Amino acid sequence: MSNSSSTLMEDVQFSHQSIPITIKHKEAVLPAGPIPVNNGESLYLSNLDDMIGCRVFTPTVFFYHSTPSMSKHVVEKLRDALALVLVPYYPFSGRIRETSNGKLEIFFGPNQGALIVEAHSSIAFADLGDLSVPNPSWSPLIYKFPNEGPYKLIDMPLLIAQVTYFRGGGFSLGLRMCHCLCDGIGAMQFFNAWATTARVGNLVASPEPCWDREYFLPRDPPLIKYPHTEFMSVADRSSLTRSLWEVKPVQKCYKVTKEFQEKVKFLAQETSNQDTNYTTFDAMAAHVWRSWVKALDVKPSDYELRLTFTVNTRHMLKEPPLKDGFYGNAVCVACATSKVEELSDHPLHRTTDLVHKARLSVNEDYLKSTVDYIEVRRPKVLEFGGKLTITQWTRFLLYESADFGWGRPAYAGPIDLTPTPQVCVLLPEGGINADGMLVCLCLPETACKRFQELFCFINKP
Repeated sequence: MSNSSSTLMEDVQFSHQSIPITIKHKEAVLPAGPIPVNNGESLYLSNLDDMIGCRVFTPTVFFYHSTPSMSKHVVEKLRDALALVLVPYYPFSGRIRETSNGKLEIFFGPNQGALIVEAHSSIAFADLGDLSVPNPSWSPLIYKFPNEGPYKLIDMPLLIAQVTYFRGGGFSLGLRMCHCLCDGIGAMQFFNAWATTARVGNLVASPEPCWDREYFLPRDPPLIKYPHTEFMSVADRSSLTRSLWEVKPVQKCYKVTKEFQEKVKFLAQETSNQDTNYTTFDAMAAHVWRSWVKALDVKPSDYELRLTFTVNTRHMLKEPPLKDGFYGNAVCVACATSKVEELSDHPLHRTTDLVHKARLSVNEDYLKSTVDYIEVRRPKVLEFGGKLTITQWTRFLLYESADFGWGRPAYAGPIDLTPTPQVCVLLPEGGINADGMLVCLCLPETACKRFQELFCFINKP
């Protein structure tokens, strides 16, 4: 690929700023009508719902341009629509508790519900700077409880929404949703119902949401048929973890055009001797992984690294199929492995093939084995040893699903990746008719220039 590649990707800089926040009001939001559970009752969470990687809140923020008069009743509109949506999506009004063997479930009691917070900031919307890429400075726009510990889930509201009004108009909606209740596709289903209900003024929940977590009950006895390298605890004898966790990494975002993505895919395909058809994700994930490992100069060269990513299994499940309205976790974690020296020395198509095969290895049988693995082993710690995790948000209709009546958001997505620096997020570009991608990841300051060079100028090692 020629040096013209540099025009097809851009290192997007964002400002580091302080956003002063004043909390004005907090309110629990309860379902607006009867729900099919009573106080003291509980709901089953599947092993896919309470695997260790889902025991988190997913923070996102949405920015909306508006005049002061337009944004006057934002909190009321969001609250009323949320109360309506919490009738069919009643599990979001419950709480999580731990049962025997560390298993989680949803339970219902008095004084629960979702939480909505009203906040005001003294800075103007225009002073927020570039809203095209995630910015860790926006963290105050997401509500956290005083002295809240990391990864706290027990007895927490499962949906926390903070509306922040900016001086002179414009506001943000900061959300924390518990990943145990939904994967990305399920979250979009819920979010779209909430936004549509707010926009039209009455409940719209289509497809009809369905809980059905018992679909993923483990087998009796459990049957683990695969090694499940994605969950393994490995001794990290490489320089990888040290270089990322012992220094404060910086968050970097690269705007990548559709043409750049197609060139990466073409190069992977062109140099392969196989008839395999790689996807854009196969090639881009491989390219990010190789560039990241080489930029970090990981040692020793014979250390085996892992690349993990989730695969949606909804279309694979046939006996019986999942219902359309299922919004729980229905993803499997795929895992590609490679030695450092192979990532560094082999051409792009070799790594792309590893990603491709890992993705295709996920099927209904693998999913059942995953459920059984978690039943038997129930991993307790997020394992980062020698691992990069790529999260693909480009498949979600983030912007299209977020019109509550104020139009598309100026930005929709995550904020701060630095607490988990071994995660890379692929985001859709936000502009109307935009077809580009944002590649967001964390690097030590010393590796940023090297990563950009490797990522921008694709060669054939």
